[in-house]
Amino acid sequence: MNQLIAARIARRVAVVTSLALVGGGLTACTAAAPTAPVETPTATVVDASDSTFWDTGAVHEIAITDADYQALIDAYLATGEKEWGTATVTIDGTTLHDVGIKLKGNSTLRVVTSTSDPSTLPWLIDLDKYVDDQHYLDATELVVRGSSTETALNEALALEMLDAAGLASEQAVSSRISFDGGDQKLRLVIQNPDGTWDEQQFGDEGLVYKAEAGGDYSYRGDDPESYADVFDQEAGDDDLTPLIAFLKFINESDDATFASGLGTYLDVDSFATYLAFQDLVDNFDDINGPGNNSYLRYDEETGIMTVVSWDLNLAFGTSNVDGGGGAGAGGPRPGGGNPPQGGGGNGGPQGGMGREQANVLVDRFLADADFAALYAQAKVDLQEELITSGAAQGILDDWVAVLRAQASDLVPAATVDSEAAALEEYLG
Repeated sequence: MNQLIAARIARRVAVVTSLALVGGGLTACTAAAPTAPVETPTATVVDASDSTFWDTGAVHEIAITDADYQALIDAYLATGEKEWGTATVTIDGTTLHDVGIKLKGNSTLRVVTSTSDPSTLPWLIDLDKYVDDQHYLDATELVVRGSSTETALNEALALEMLDAAGLASEQAVSSRISFDGGDQKLRLVIQNPDGTWDEQQFGDEGLVYKAEAGGDYSYRGDDPESYADVFDQEAGDDDLTPLIAFLKFINESDDATFASGLGTYLDVDSFATYLAFQDLVDNFDDINGPGNNSYLRYDEETGIMTVVSWDLNLAFGTSNVDGGGGAGAGGPRPGGGNPPQGGGGNGGPQGGMGREQANVLVDRFLADADFAALYAQAKVDLQEELITSGAAQGILDDWVAVLRAQASDLVPAATVDSEAAALEEYLG
């Protein structure tokens, strides 16, 4: 485990992130499904090599204007499609034009109505969808996360713990979100796993595939079209060949071949740690949960897949009540009962127990004695390195301090303290 963390840190230090302030473009269009600009806007790049948007020591501010968000909401309600629109987005005082914006999520959108406040909804903001190479510092695609809590501390804590565990994670910051000058809402904003994220996390560009909520890890033959609604490629040159080969192996290999050959397809140490981590933070909504939440990242040099965690807004037993507001951390859990003491690694779901959807990779991995032993050891290591050491508590304390100091006008200090206290029960 320590080797994993050391390697993770080394990769991040080695990556030279392209940091740029980018603005300019054409006047923002207000159509829900905008056409591409008739001329290609030129991005203005200002060097800002010592800065980052992903500074967790600040509550950031994102103001969205000139977006026909009502048309986007109405289109979703009518067709179920999440259409793209354009907007002007001001991030911490810097204005960017012709920014792509669309609704993002599945269960979090179940409560959307025609009168929903856009500042409370989950969004994907793509700064360079319509203006090539448009960035704000080191941010390109921002996800405004849905949450059943007022602070989203549970997901913020889980994401930073994920990084500390040596696994690929998404950076996150607390932000004030507003639409058209309306009231600000405190939201968690995280990286979308795109090409920029991929290079930052792994040090080079690979192929990144997102598992869709309605899909699974079954092998559907060699025709890429058979996977159109199952996986969506997020980064790299369009190529489903490695994905299809991987799915064929995990589904059709016999047990002996699976045991001896999985390491040539998958980073098995990372996957064992991934499974142990989901248990540690009591997240049932993972790779074999109801949302099929996961990414697969393919390294073109080694031919190895890495399972990447995604969607931790139900971590630490947080309930998804009506897809949005409701019980927070420590509230009613999907399986009932009280939060485990001393970390989910001791009391949380074990080996996929209590999960709502089977995943062939998880089931076969844990059925193999050697792989199961890796998973069991990873649970012990994570418990020691993140919980017993006090590392997770330190992360939580830092987030709480920022919210109390900079967001008390959005969320009362008593609410911050209450939601933090529920998380502390998990940390022992």
